[in-house]
Amino acid sequence: MGERIAGVILAGGRATRMGGGDKCLRLLGGKPLLAHVAARLAPQVDALILNANGTPERFAAFALDVVPDILHGVGPLAGVLTGMRWAEERGFSGIATAAADSPFFPRDLVFRLQAASDGMRRIVLPRSGGHPHPTFALWPVALANDLEGFLDVEGPSSMRAFAGGRHEPQMVDFAIDGDIDPFFNINTQDDLRRAQRLAETLR
Repeated sequence: MGERIAGVILAGGRATRMGGGDKCLRLLGGKPLLAHVAARLAPQVDALILNANGTPERFAAFALDVVPDILHGVGPLAGVLTGMRWAEERGFSGIATAAADSPFFPRDLVFRLQAASDGMRRIVLPRSGGHPHPTFALWPVALANDLEGFLDVEGPSSMRAFAGGRHEPQMVDFAIDGDIDPFFNINTQDDLRRAQRLAETLR
């Protein structure tokens, strides 16, 4: 398809329901969640960065460029805009975002989103069980100025407000295998225990 895509792992969660700290550094099967996500996303993209604020040295073991938000106080879209600007400066056509606490997303995610992107002219969201997952969207870098203007006017906003309210995204459906939603994310200790059981069945 020709377009170069940068992967952006969004690691803004502070694990408040898990005692605080970086959720993505919690262990799953003896490895940090971030390691699982990076290993799954890296083969799908042309470059991979981590969007995270604070001291970057805590992620030194992952050999990823750590890029902090370029805007603050505007919610999760700050990570999308940051990734867009990083990719724009380096000649990428789009970014594929992924949550740092969702270790089971599809291994063909970016390929399928890109195939539906109409030459990187549309935002593309995955959907499972009828629910869209904007944290895992494919975002055209050409929308960076539009996103920044939206945030200037609207202030803190959800990904869905921009992707679905301001634009008409393309949806790509992904199957739920039994009770395993590939976009399952880990928010609590119970979720982490469930993820451990899933990881053991998926080996």
